[in-house]
Amino acid sequence: MTDNRKRMLYTEFLQLWASSVQKVDAQDWQGCVSTLEQITEPTARTLFNMASAHLALGRPDLALTALDLALVKDEHLAVGFFQRSTVMMLLDRLEEALSDCIWAQKQMRNNPVIDYKQLGLRFKLYSWQVLYNAAAVYTRMGHWDQAQEVLETVSKERTGGKGPNIETAMDYVKSREVLAPLLIPEGVVFRPNKREVDQLKERDFLGKAKVISSIIPNDDFGGFEPLRLQKPGFYEPKSEGAQDSRYMRVKAPYMSRGPGQLTVPGGAMVFLFGEEDRDGMTSVICDGQRGLLPVSLLEPVDVRSTKGKRDNRIPNGIPLPPELKPPNRPEVTPSPVPPPRAHRPDSFRSPSVISVTKAPLPDPAPIPKTENSDNQLSDVPPAPEAGPVQVKVHFTQTLSLSVPLDSSYQDLRETIAKTLGQTPSAIRLRRKAQGSRVLLPLDQDQDSGSPLLELAQSGRVHLWCQKEDPLENRSAMYQMVALYDYTAQGPEDLEFSEGDTIDILGEVNEEWLEGHCAGVTGIFPSCFAYRENTQVVQEPRL
Repeated sequence: MTDNRKRMLYTEFLQLWASSVQKVDAQDWQGCVSTLEQITEPTARTLFNMASAHLALGRPDLALTALDLALVKDEHLAVGFFQRSTVMMLLDRLEEALSDCIWAQKQMRNNPVIDYKQLGLRFKLYSWQVLYNAAAVYTRMGHWDQAQEVLETVSKERTGGKGPNIETAMDYVKSREVLAPLLIPEGVVFRPNKREVDQLKERDFLGKAKVISSIIPNDDFGGFEPLRLQKPGFYEPKSEGAQDSRYMRVKAPYMSRGPGQLTVPGGAMVFLFGEEDRDGMTSVICDGQRGLLPVSLLEPVDVRSTKGKRDNRIPNGIPLPPELKPPNRPEVTPSPVPPPRAHRPDSFRSPSVISVTKAPLPDPAPIPKTENSDNQLSDVPPAPEAGPVQVKVHFTQTLSLSVPLDSSYQDLRETIAKTLGQTPSAIRLRRKAQGSRVLLPLDQDQDSGSPLLELAQSGRVHLWCQKEDPLENRSAMYQMVALYDYTAQGPEDLEFSEGDTIDILGEVNEEWLEGHCAGVTGIFPSCFAYRENTQVVQEPRL
C-alpha cells in the first residue's frame, strides 16, 4: 500500500516547528501540541518537543508514546532515553525505567557530559544525572543497598550541573525514603536554526523605486536623504514609526529562567539591542540593564505616539564612551535690571511679603514724614500667622506632605524622616537654587527662622532627600551634579541618578573620578556629571 499523503516541504516543516516553539515560550502547551500534530513527517526533535508539552499538560502516557517514536527516529539520542526513564517511573514501570537508564548511560559513550546546544536544546546531560535516576529506580524497587552504591559512585563522578545534594540523597536512602527522579526543566525544547528561520521571511532585495528626475511637470521628487547627525552623549537610532522602530513593548510578564535573562513586567518598554538568536532570544535594554528576552513576547511600538511631557530631555539610549562630552547646557539669558525702588522701612513690610505667592508688590506712594510718623509705624499691627505649605519630597519615591510655613529646619527634617521611616540624622535635605541644577543643603545661607519662607512658590516647596552616610577619614574636594542616570558596570563603579549630588574624593584620570553618593563610594565617568561652582558645600553632621 502506497502512501498518498502529500510530502511536506522543508519550509512548511520549519514554519510549524518555529511556531510551536513560540507557543512553548508563551506556555501555550495545547497550542504547541496542535501545531506539532500538523507535521506529516516529524523528526526526533519535534517528537521530543511534543513529549515535553504532554508532560506539562500532565499526560505522561501520551508523552511516553511520543518519546517511543522519537527514539525510533534516533536510537542514539541519550537525552531521549533519560527523559523516558523519568516518564517510566511516573507510570510505575520500574524495570523499563532501569533499562532506559542503562541505555542512556551507554549512549553517553563514556563522556562525562553531552551539550545539546548545537542541536538546538539548551541542556547539558551529565553522566551522574543518569546514575542518580538509576538510584531513584532502585529506591522504588526496594533495593536500598544498590541505590546506596550508585549514589556513592555519583558523589565521585559529579563534576557540574544543577541537581540535588548527594549527601542528602544518601541520608534519604539510609532512612528508606524514595528519591524523586530528575527531569528536563519545563520549557526546554529543541529549537530550529535561527538562520534558517530568518530565510523564511520575505525580503525586498531591490527596494522601492524613487523618482530622482522626471520630465513630467510637478512630479514628486524624493531627493536624497542627508546624513543623520548623532546626538552627543547618547546614540539612539531615529525611526519612522512602528515598522522601523527598535522600541518594543513586552506583551506579558517574563521571569528570568537562565543566566543573562531579564525579569520584566508586562507592558514594559525595552530597546531592541541585538538580533534574534537560534534560541528565540534577543538582546534588549530595559531600565539601564542589558539582557535577553524571548522575541515572541515583544511587539513594536510607535515612538511618535509615546512622547513624554519633557520633549527636550535626552532619551535614555546607549551611553557613548566616557571620552565623549555630554551636550552643553543652554545659556541663561540674564533678565533686565529692574528700576530702583523707593526705600521702605523694614518694619512697614506688608503681610503679603511673607506669603507663599512671592508676587511682586507695586511701588508705594512716598510716605510724608511727620512728627508722629515714628509712632504711626510702631502702631502697625503684626503680620498674621502664615498657613501650611505643600512640600514635595523627591526620595526613592516622590511624596507630598503639608507642614506649617514657619517650621524650623529641625522640625521639617524630623517630619520628613518620620514619613520616610528614617532617622533624622540619616537623611540629607537639599534644595535647588533659582536657575541652577545643583542641589544645595537646605540650611545653607538661611537665618535661624523657617527655611521655607524663601523657598515657597505658589504654596509649594520642592526638596530633594538623600540618605546620609558620613565619610570616614575622607574629605570631599568639590561637588558635582549628575547629568544622566549611570548604572554600575562593575563592583567598583558608583551608581547614581540624574540630579544627584556627588562628593568628589579624587581624580583617577582625565576621564574617571572617585566619588561618594548616597552612602556608596566608587568611580564613574566624569562626563556623566558637571561642576557648577568650585566651593565645597558640606552640611554639618549630626
